[in-house]
Amino acid sequence: MITLLNGDTWGREEIIAQMYEDKFYYGHLGKHCLSSSSLKTVLKSPKTYRNTLGLNIDSPALRIGSLLHWMILEPNKLDSKVFVDVTTRTTKAYKEALAQHGEVYLQSERNAAERLADALLRNEEALKLLNKAEFEIPEIAMMEGLPFRGKVDILQEDCIIDLKTTQDLNGFKWSADKYCYDMQAWMYCKMFNKKKFTFLVIDKGSCDIGVFETSDEFLSKGKQKFNQAVSNYKYFFEENHDLDQYVLRGIL
Repeated sequence: MITLLNGDTWGREEIIAQMYEDKFYYGHLGKHCLSSSSLKTVLKSPKTYRNTLGLNIDSPALRIGSLLHWMILEPNKLDSKVFVDVTTRTTKAYKEALAQHGEVYLQSERNAAERLADALLRNEEALKLLNKAEFEIPEIAMMEGLPFRGKVDILQEDCIIDLKTTQDLNGFKWSADKYCYDMQAWMYCKMFNKKKFTFLVIDKGSCDIGVFETSDEFLSKGKQKFNQAVSNYKYFFEENHDLDQYVLRGIL
């Protein structure tokens, strides 16, 4: 049984069937279920988590990343996307299209994503990870008494593969720590009952491809972050302690 943050209860198979619909996964569950992304914010700054609840965080990097995922994993979804050939999102034409369609992308964003997708699909190592795999598979689980949702980019029989973009492929090891990819990897391994997790990474500048497998040490670090983030969440958002008293402590 899955109990959401608003108290609604679902059978696991029943709710997973609904999670293939983006409106339900990102809309309803975005409000009433936790994820690795939301937990990352709770870990870094509980105040930021509180202040961004219910907000749609948008950026050029996220938009291009979404287009890349669709191009590689769900190309049929591009048919429903609207693209406007203007220079910026501040133009009148863009704002009119946004008012009409609700979701609009720049043609330049599509071009940038197509450049990355083309590089990935010409790389034999990347193609091996895409071969005989399932794409965009959702899961939900109760962990430490809280509901968590997740969606695997690429699922092979014995391995989870996550598609990432980066500004610096050689610095991805540090990015993985900064953006809590270790926590995401541990959570997904737990939720999907898999032992292997691999990152398929493309450099947005050079289009170089990286394949990064994860070690036991990496996953263990992710588990520690998960435990601390859950502790933060329960302390401030279940026990309702005063967030204004939150202090990050450390020794330099």
